[in-house]
Amino acid sequence: MENKLILYMHAGSGNHGCEAIVNSLCHMVKGPISLVSYRAKEDEKYSLGELCQVMQERSFEGHKCAHVLYYIYRKLTGDKESFIRYRYRQAFECGKIPLAISIGGDNYCYDSMLNDLRLANSAFHKAGVQTMLLGCSIEPELLGRQEIMKDLSAYHTIIARESITYNALKQAFYGTGEEDAQKAPVSSGIPYILCYPDPAFTLKAKELPLPEGFVEGNTVGINISPMVQDNEEKGGITIECYRELIRYIIEKTDMQIALIPHVIWQNNDDRKPIRQLYGDFKASGRVVEIGDGSCEELKGYIGRCSLFVGARTHATIAAYSSCVPTLVVGYSVKARGIARDLFGTDDHYVIPVQSLRQREDLVKGFRWLWERKDEMKDRLLRVMPEYQKEALLTGKEVDRLWEEFSGQQGI
Repeated sequence: MENKLILYMHAGSGNHGCEAIVNSLCHMVKGPISLVSYRAKEDEKYSLGELCQVMQERSFEGHKCAHVLYYIYRKLTGDKESFIRYRYRQAFECGKIPLAISIGGDNYCYDSMLNDLRLANSAFHKAGVQTMLLGCSIEPELLGRQEIMKDLSAYHTIIARESITYNALKQAFYGTGEEDAQKAPVSSGIPYILCYPDPAFTLKAKELPLPEGFVEGNTVGINISPMVQDNEEKGGITIECYRELIRYIIEKTDMQIALIPHVIWQNNDDRKPIRQLYGDFKASGRVVEIGDGSCEELKGYIGRCSLFVGARTHATIAAYSSCVPTLVVGYSVKARGIARDLFGTDDHYVIPVQSLRQREDLVKGFRWLWERKDEMKDRLLRVMPEYQKEALLTGKEVDRLWEEFSGQQGI
C-alpha cells in the first residue's frame, strides 16, 4: 500500500483561500498527497481533485447509532481521540504515514476549532505519526494559554507565514528569543520554528475572458466578507464604508469596479454583501459582479485589476503576488504580519475593521493607496520574486521531513 503525505484540518474549497494553500502545496512537494476534507465535493468541483487524493471526513450526521456507540466508548475508556479517528478513518487506514500536516492557516485563532486541532494532533502522535503545523498565523496573546502551548509543543515543526506570529512563537518557546528556533532539540518538547511566506503566494493564475465592463488596467477590484463585518465594533459601518468607497470611485475617477468573492460557504458567503453593493450601484454601469470560480480563476481576475481593496487574506495574497497595489481591510494578525513583511510596516497598508468609525474612513485609505500606487507597484515588482522563492522553501522542508521520517519508518 502506497504511503501518503496527509493534509488535514482542511475545511473545503468553497473557501478559496483554503483551496489556494493546498493547490500551491501540491505543486511544491514530491510525495503523493492525501487530503482529509470536511467538504470533499467542493474540492472535486474546483482544482484539487486533479492534484491530490481527496478523502471525505466521516460524519456522525445521519449515523445516530455510531455517534451513541462512540460516545459510550469514549466515556468508558477515556479515549478522547476516538471521534477524530472515526472522522479521519480513511487517512489512518491508507498505509504508513511519515508525516501529517495541519494546514488551517489561522485555525488557532478560533476557539471553536481548538479541540479538534488538539485531538487530531494527539491522534496522529499516538499512531506514531510526526506532525507539522504549516502556514499558520496565531494571535500573540493566545500563546499565553497553557492548553494551546501544550498542543503546539507536540508538533515536530511549525511554519509561520508571517513575522509577527514567528516572533511571538520564538518568544513563547525561548523567552528572549536568543536561541535559534531552527536548531531546537525536538526531544525537549520544543518544535522547530520556521517562517516562510504563505504557499499561496506561488499560486498560478488562470485567465478567463473578462466580463463586459471589466477594463483591464482601469478596474478597481473590491472584496468584502461577512468575516470582517462580524469583527466590526460599530454595527453596519463596514458595508457603509464600502458603499462610500464605491461612490467615491464612481464620482471622482473613470475607473470600473469589479466585486470579487473569495469564500462562498452558506454561512460565510462573500456574495451576500457583494450583491448588496452591486444592487446599490448597478444602475451606474460602472460595477461588475464576478461570479464564483476556482482559486486560480479568481486570481486571474484579481491580477488584471489596477488596484485592489480586499478583506479576505487570500484574495489580498492573490493581489500582492500579482503585483497589484492593495489596501487590506483586516481583522487579525495575519493581515498585519503579511503587510509588515512586504512593506516594513502595516500602517496604512492595513485598515483594521475594528477601527472603522466614519463612513469616509475607507475612502481615506483608498486615497492613500491612490497617491502611492506607483511606488507600491514598484516595490512589489522588486520584492515579489524573492518572496515567492522563500515561499517555495515550505515545499522543500516538507520534502526533507517526508524523506527523513520515511527512512525512520523503513518505508
